[in-house]
Amino acid sequence: MEASNLSWLAGDRISVDRLGLWQAMRISASGDDTTALQRAAWAFRRLSGGSRPEPDLAGFLNRHEIEGEDPLSDRVAAWNALMQAPGNLHPIVRAGFAFHLWPMSGIGLEDDILEGGVVSLRISASDGQGGALFVPVLTGGAGRLRGGGAPADKLRRWLQASEQGIIRAMRHLDQLEQWEITARDRVAGLSGRTPPRLIEALLGWPLVTAPMAEDLTGASRATVQRNLAWFEAEGVVQELTGQGRFRMWRASSFHI
Repeated sequence: MEASNLSWLAGDRISVDRLGLWQAMRISASGDDTTALQRAAWAFRRLSGGSRPEPDLAGFLNRHEIEGEDPLSDRVAAWNALMQAPGNLHPIVRAGFAFHLWPMSGIGLEDDILEGGVVSLRISASDGQGGALFVPVLTGGAGRLRGGGAPADKLRRWLQASEQGIIRAMRHLDQLEQWEITARDRVAGLSGRTPPRLIEALLGWPLVTAPMAEDLTGASRATVQRNLAWFEAEGVVQELTGQGRFRMWRASSFHI
């Protein structure tokens, strides 16, 4: 969700559903759409794990020196020096500083905020406890981050977006948890390993296709389709396409 919101802020406009399908199965991409999906998928991967942007920013971005340009190492060194200035501030505040500083760093493409957004979001949880990798700032409303104003105004909007993002993320997780309880209760009488594995797949992805479910559960296509049909009949999942082929399901009554 956060990677999708960031792509919209950056102008790529990749939805959660399309990003999920692309990331899982490389489905539906052509021409310029492929580049946008690849960028959103990069954001998704960097927000989902791996090393932090500090201290190896170039490695985090997977960027290398380009002959004929100003040395990347110089620009990264300048960025690191500026980021050390607010080093004693809370990570969420430092992340807001990084977000607004990035366009002036010369590290990314001009007017492109996707890389800087990912860097900032990972910085926001750099002192986090319990495994949090980022604060879902964009989920709190990307509109809050647009526009200029005094530094105090920018910081206030960043903190408000962080607060709202956390609230919405917690609500989202609560909805998923409630759906899981209901789903497991309804399939309790079914035998085999496929029903609980199918629930795990639906918990992990916004949309699931039959090939995805087959891969994620390790079950045969026939078994997957039989279970999805039963899930749909019991109201556990919703089928979205209304088609006979290339069908997609999501957790019932759960809208991202």
